[in-house]
Amino acid sequence: MAASGLHALASEQRAAAPALGRIVVIGTGLIGTSIALAMRQVGTEVLLIDRDPDAVRLAADLGAGTPWPDDSGEPADLAVVAVPPPAVAATLLDAQKRGVAAAYTDVASVKGPPLAEAMRLGCDLRVFVPGHPMGGRERSGPLAARPGLFLGRPWVLCPTQECDPAVVAGVTELVTGCGATPVTMDAAEHDRAVALISHAPHVVSAAMAARFTEAPQHMVNLAGQGARDVTRIAAADPELWLEILRANAHPVADVIESVARDLALTAAALRAEGGPADLARPVADLARPVADLGRPDADTARPVADLLARGTDGRGRIPAKHGGSPQPLATVTALVPDRPGELALIFQAAGVAGINIEDVTIDHLPGRSVGVVELAVDPDSAPLLAAELRTRGWSVPVTPTC
Repeated sequence: MAASGLHALASEQRAAAPALGRIVVIGTGLIGTSIALAMRQVGTEVLLIDRDPDAVRLAADLGAGTPWPDDSGEPADLAVVAVPPPAVAATLLDAQKRGVAAAYTDVASVKGPPLAEAMRLGCDLRVFVPGHPMGGRERSGPLAARPGLFLGRPWVLCPTQECDPAVVAGVTELVTGCGATPVTMDAAEHDRAVALISHAPHVVSAAMAARFTEAPQHMVNLAGQGARDVTRIAAADPELWLEILRANAHPVADVIESVARDLALTAAALRAEGGPADLARPVADLARPVADLGRPDADTARPVADLLARGTDGRGRIPAKHGGSPQPLATVTALVPDRPGELALIFQAAGVAGINIEDVTIDHLPGRSVGVVELAVDPDSAPLLAAELRTRGWSVPVTPTC
């Protein structure tokens, strides 16, 4: 999406909710600072608290707010507890005892255990709405923060039965003020959901990336966009993710065990396909097409074909942007020089042609000062974009790939 599209989306979603007058962000890491930056853009006063004074200074220097003063006066409208899951309950209790705000929410990626601990400690749940913005990056810390991090993203809220509806409304203002879409869920349901769509995928990504530590460097040097896509999230802070996985251990384990079963069946089938018995089989049999893998005479390959087919179907169920139904896209590929401003010129060409770019990937070719840019667009727009780029001098295949 072009920058103008992001600004339009921000204006659309933020206009629905007036900015809270004053909030306190407790924890100035990636998420906390991103929330602070977003709320500053809608005119909210933001005060910052963190046990690390350097983190507070960095966030303040970025324009995220001002450090919490000793004599803050009246409580803020809302406090956002942006700390790791194990620290949520104790931080919430401390903030409530100090009277930091009239209402509270958190942004931890696990909801059940922190909520249970908050109950045990005696936190006032009437003024607390557990929350989780479904947006992030593989980088951490205030310098990685972005005010648009949550634009168009779901933001789960898990209010308890005793929570004051006015508090839920105030937290909802925070969500829409950040450009996100509020989604209400039970805490346990949330934890099962994030185990499936976030936590277990991180473990799988890490498991694949870990293979690269054992491989000779000349092999790893051949890695392309597929390897980068699969392992991108594995670059995140291991200590932070260890805390997340501990907090949501059982739901994550359930998903990983299911994945492990699929992989074990696939490995067994592939070993049977490539085992010693194959050496005596006719060449024509060894070269049978992929389409034959599901036929009755190819029993050993069925788990492989089944996994690949289910993978395609599952990928197709992921919603499109703005939560809409998945839509097929075409990919226009261009060979571009690796020099400043080249990508901006491509986006400009798409804008001139009136074409919205839905997604973009860049793959640099080893040893060459050129790269391959793949632009995902509406299928009907693909031929027009390809022609526009070709007219402007970029090398583009005649037929865009889907």
